[in-house]
Amino acid sequence: MSQPSPAIPSSVRPRYAGRFAPSPTGPLHAGSLVAALASWLDARSHGGQWLVRIEDIDPPRCQPDADRLILAQLHALGLVPDDEPVWQSRRHARYANALEDLLAHGLAYPCGCTRRDIDAAQAALRPSAVHERHSERVYPGTCRSGLHGKPARAWRMLTTGLTMTPTPAGATAFAAPPPSRAGAGVAIHLAPEACPPESDRTPASAHLWVTWHDRLLGRQAQDVTAQVGDFVLRRADGLWAYQLAVVVDDADQAITHVVRGSDLTDNTPRQLWLQQALGLPHPQYLHVPLVLDSRGEKLSKQHGAPALDTHSPAVCRLALDAAAQALGLPPAAASASTGEALSVWTEGWRALQGMPLAVSCTPGR
Repeated sequence: MSQPSPAIPSSVRPRYAGRFAPSPTGPLHAGSLVAALASWLDARSHGGQWLVRIEDIDPPRCQPDADRLILAQLHALGLVPDDEPVWQSRRHARYANALEDLLAHGLAYPCGCTRRDIDAAQAALRPSAVHERHSERVYPGTCRSGLHGKPARAWRMLTTGLTMTPTPAGATAFAAPPPSRAGAGVAIHLAPEACPPESDRTPASAHLWVTWHDRLLGRQAQDVTAQVGDFVLRRADGLWAYQLAVVVDDADQAITHVVRGSDLTDNTPRQLWLQQALGLPHPQYLHVPLVLDSRGEKLSKQHGAPALDTHSPAVCRLALDAAAQALGLPPAAASASTGEALSVWTEGWRALQGMPLAVSCTPGR
């Protein structure tokens, strides 16, 4: 059986490796710059590496030459990666190996359900058993026991019906290959529904609970079974799901620290679960506040966020000033060069211990 992404031994892993991973659905905007700057500053303040990964796993959403434009914008802003960028579109074999490994361990399965099938199955459940997540219904596990004569359309990750192993304290923990390096505060347990992992009750209907420590948000916990369900690893259109791709990529790039926007916090439990199941290290996570538009919504390409203007050092400096302000960093002198300003903000970030203020920025205010 081929291995998906063997963990790099701790003796050769970097002390700190961070990354910025934009999707080439358009050029950088003020919101993505905040995430890029935060990850760059965290790496520099720790004396670590900063890498860039182009997450072009969903070609229909990608714009031609957007990856080239993003890399050019980063260079103009002084945010230069320490190694060559990685493109997800060139890594399909790695994701296929990971899926093969999960299938071999009985942790993934093929699914033949259409959206209509899922809606019908949910409609047949009692109302209290129907869960919705971000307006999307949680998969009810129809194909968990087999395809029932349907062709396979997608592949899903198991979050229920898992093997429990008693611990000396009487709790239950998932029996999976232990990661070679654990992130701070990560615990993956089976526990009763709506019962957090620290409970000493014996699970009657075990749910997969993931707890972890976010460097800004503190302790986080999620009942993955109830709140997410068996999630997709490979889509019906043949494309790889973000969750699987990012876990394999982070391991292959030896990423130790992930700094990204708070809208991705909800993805973390699934990624921690996949890391555990594949025997991969858990990075540490820090989710920074989002940049909001004038309506109080996340500034994004989908909502028409304007592209960053990086045609001159002066406009680059203005964009960086706004991003630094959004992260709660002290201002740099107006006469300072971009490099000097980045040094000032690196020291400011170090003084904050990588804990940006919980503020959000509205452009133009």
